[in-house]
Parts: sequence; C-alpha cells; structure tokens
Amino acid sequence: MKPSPTSLTKNSPGFGLGLRPVHYPDFLREAQPVDWLEIISENYLLKGGLPLDHLNKIMVKYPLVMHGVSLSIGSTDGLDKEYLKELKALADHVQPMWISDHLCWTGVQGRNTHDLLPLPYSEEALKLVVQHVSQVQELLGRRILLENVSSYLDYRSSEMSEWAFLKEVSEQADCLLLLDVNNIYVSSINHGFSATAFLDHLPVERVQQIHLAGHSDHGDYIVDTHDHPVAEPVWDLYRYTCKRFGKVATMIERDDNIPELGELLAELNRARSIAAEVFEVQKVAA
Repeated sequence: MKPSPTSLTKNSPGFGLGLRPVHYPDFLREAQPVDWLEIISENYLLKGGLPLDHLNKIMVKYPLVMHGVSLSIGSTDGLDKEYLKELKALADHVQPMWISDHLCWTGVQGRNTHDLLPLPYSEEALKLVVQHVSQVQELLGRRILLENVSSYLDYRSSEMSEWAFLKEVSEQADCLLLLDVNNIYVSSINHGFSATAFLDHLPVERVQQIHLAGHSDHGDYIVDTHDHPVAEPVWDLYRYTCKRFGKVATMIERDDNIPELGELLAELNRARSIAAEVFEVQKVAA
C-alpha cells in the first residue's frame, strides 16, 4: 500500500509547540496562540492513565502531530513490532497531521541506550534504513518524517555526507524530513562543516517540519540539550532555512529547565516574525 495521508505538497499549518505535562493546565484552561501541538508518542502509548486523559481533552482543542524517540530506524536488530503496533493504535486514536521520529539507532541486542545515536553514512546503512522506513510506512499507511540528530563523533565507515544520506533516504524510501535547525548547527560546529551547505543539498519538497531548540555551549564543542532558549546563531540559521524551504511548519522544543508557557510563546512569536520578514522580502522581490 502506498503511503497517502501526508503528501509532498507544502501546506504548512503554521507554528506550534511541544506539549509538555507542566503546561497541561495552560492548554486546558484557555485557548493559547499556537496553531498545533507536538506530542512525544511514548508518553501516551498506555491504554489509560492521567496523561492520556489530558491528551483526550487537549486534542479536541488543537491539531496534533506525533514525535517518537523509540523507532530506532537504523538498528540492525530490526524493528520492534510490538512498539509499532502500539504506535499505530495511538495514531488511529489521535489522528495526527503526521508522525515523525529520528534518523538514528537507540540500542543493540535488545539493550536500549535511551539516546539518539547517529548512523554511519554508508551504502549498507542506507539500504537498511530504506527497508525499515518502507516497512513502517506500510504498517502506518502514511509517509513518516525523519529528523536529523545532533552528533559528536564520525564513523570511519561513512561513505557520504549526512545531508547526502538524508536526501537518499527520503527519496529512496519516499518519506519526508523533519529539519532540526539546532541539531544542524550543533553538528556543524562539532564536525566543522557548513550548516548552510547542509541545507542547500536537501530536497525542498521533502521538508515537512522544522524544530528549533537550545543547546549548551562548552567552547570547543556544543551539546544538544533542549534546556536553553534558542541561540542567536540558530535563529540566523532559521532565517536561512526559511529562505531555502519556504513556509514549513515550525515549532519550539524544550525538554528540560522548562519555563512558563509565556516564555516559549515569546520564542514562537520570534519564529513567526522571522518567517514573515523573509516571506515579505521574497514577495516584494518577486
């Protein structure tokens, strides 16, 4: 069955936030100025409980997308069929606009590291990932989005750049991409490549969503921690991303040191303003 619900036609739903438990009361109390919310899939795979009860109330008010951390699409262990069964059941319940996870592996021989580990960018890994993506899309009946992860090491077995690998995966598996602009920046500093070159080599029509997040700067290297506001160089790179890819669904992601909702809404408004400025300039230039 060919995946169908998420097409290659750009139709951005606007600007969203990652839904975190600390902000449940804010979203339940009154309407907030967000266009959609992204949920962490694993938080709601149970058949009952308080998180799912909150989600059932929130999903009536806001469109949702699902974002996972356990697909382990690059694992040589193969796909976790029980996890995929639970993921599909949640998708059937939530009816998200789309479903995403990371281009990575999370463990081996049944051991989960609970980390998003980068892949070697080799033909062998490419073949494996394409096979797994096709299997997942067949089961879910839709295209999925794969997100680029931050990385802190290289593999000797890599045969191509990360952006070339992303492009090949998306085209060969006919899937879509979630661009984490912060991750691109983090990896570009750690590995010494051009972040704009990364963006320039990706197929515009495959990019469905953008993540913006913060990181920790340790001087000669930086770590993707999601516990700080979006850094100025990442905002600059987001501006470039808007010029390159046009109107793409964009959200702010915070997973630690989570502030009051108002602080995240202010960051989201900055993203709106940057995008609006870029598109206005492009409109005038045209």
